[in-house]
Amino acid sequence: MSETEAAAPEAPWAARLAVFDLETTGVQPDRDRIVTAFVGEIDLSGDLVQGRHWLINPGIPIPEAASKVHGVTDEIAQADGVEAATGVAEIAGLIGRLFEGGVPIAAFNAAYDFTLLDRECRRYAIPAPKPTLVIDPLILDKQVDRYRRGRRTLEATSSQYGVSLEGWHEAAADAATAGRLAQAIGRAYEEVRVPAHDLHAKQEEWARQQAESFAEYMRRSKNPDFVAERGWPVRE
Repeated sequence: MSETEAAAPEAPWAARLAVFDLETTGVQPDRDRIVTAFVGEIDLSGDLVQGRHWLINPGIPIPEAASKVHGVTDEIAQADGVEAATGVAEIAGLIGRLFEGGVPIAAFNAAYDFTLLDRECRRYAIPAPKPTLVIDPLILDKQVDRYRRGRRTLEATSSQYGVSLEGWHEAAADAATAGRLAQAIGRAYEEVRVPAHDLHAKQEEWARQQAESFAEYMRRSKNPDFVAERGWPVRE
């Protein structure tokens, strides 16, 4: 890290930070569905001060592989989950109100969660929130420590910054960890200690650069026709 956490000031967005995570039926945001979701807020110390959890009946079978990750089976979702359209509307509404109130939302690999939420909103003809204040610790980490080798999963990246992760692949735990990780990166690197609106704009450009860099690597090494993904935090 470029500075010690103890010596560095907090990022201007760190004191009131919303957090967001989805657990889903798979890894394709254009076609998969929400199974559980969490939206909450953490304070400057990283403690959850409020939050809401959803269990949703996605309306399609939950693959066994996905159930093994998050623990929700068809039987659980059908017995205890809310209807998908209801849950999606509630999630989208809460996220929209946070953005309208000027509250930034942290999400690890935000393009996955916000794209999937956007597609769910389209599926049920629900107005999708416009993501204007997103903080993605995955994008931040790739920018500030771009040449570090190794995996950049939530678990691995959190360990890099000394952030503990409990309840792996549980929406509330993953969401809170993403927020704490964003705060830790903010303490470590002056580059991201800017107002949330400015940081969102920076991440749009960083995400574009990172996607193109990955595409160039893929074209050189594996697939000459590989095309970079476009759009952040909602894919085109």
